[in-house]
Amino acid sequence: MDATGGGRRGLLITVEGVEGSGKTTQCARLAKRLREAGHRVRETREPGGTPLAERIRSLFLGTAAGADHAEPITPECEALLVFACRSQHVAQVIEPAIRQGVIVLCDRFMDSTLAYQGYGRGLDIKTIRTLNRFATNGLAPVLTLLFDLPAQTGLARRRRNALELNRLDREANQFHERVRRGFLALAAQEPRRVKVLDARADPDQVEAAAWTVVQRLLARRPTKPAKRAARKSR
Repeated sequence: MDATGGGRRGLLITVEGVEGSGKTTQCARLAKRLREAGHRVRETREPGGTPLAERIRSLFLGTAAGADHAEPITPECEALLVFACRSQHVAQVIEPAIRQGVIVLCDRFMDSTLAYQGYGRGLDIKTIRTLNRFATNGLAPVLTLLFDLPAQTGLARRRRNALELNRLDREANQFHERVRRGFLALAAQEPRRVKVLDARADPDQVEAAAWTVVQRLLARRPTKPAKRAARKSR
């Protein structure tokens, strides 16, 4: 069987981190490595990933036309906008790709909602988890790469170019500190799924560390679909 997946269900791998952690750059590098190894890869992001979800993203981040003059978004509305995007994204992009044996790399997913709207905004974590299961129909990543660095360091990176700042970038430093603590708490709760990588290191070193983690995951991947294997063993 070749490395492209040949009949196997694909995988969802997510990348997470505070603002300025370099996760988007590392996601692109990881996709390149996977393709060079012969895998089919779909790169996507949240909020967003479909035309409808991208329109919601522009409202969520305050980048839509006239958004600077819009009324403040409540934490509850913020969370529900994310789940509206995620429901559409999973149904239209992620699940179909996984069914076709594709490795999906998603820049932010459920852990960002828990970290930003849960730990950052103070919304109930249990409620967020319940709404996430509803929006995703129970879909969860098999691996999450958390690119971690001090919130202040990441914000300094982001704020070097004020033209690219969005609504979340402009939040108080204390908010971003809570978000980082949230990510690390989630990693401590699920150490088998969430792997913490030091994003302060040289980008090439970070890339190498991330690739090592992904290679370990792929090495454990069954060579044949479980159902087919079961039928042959009878």
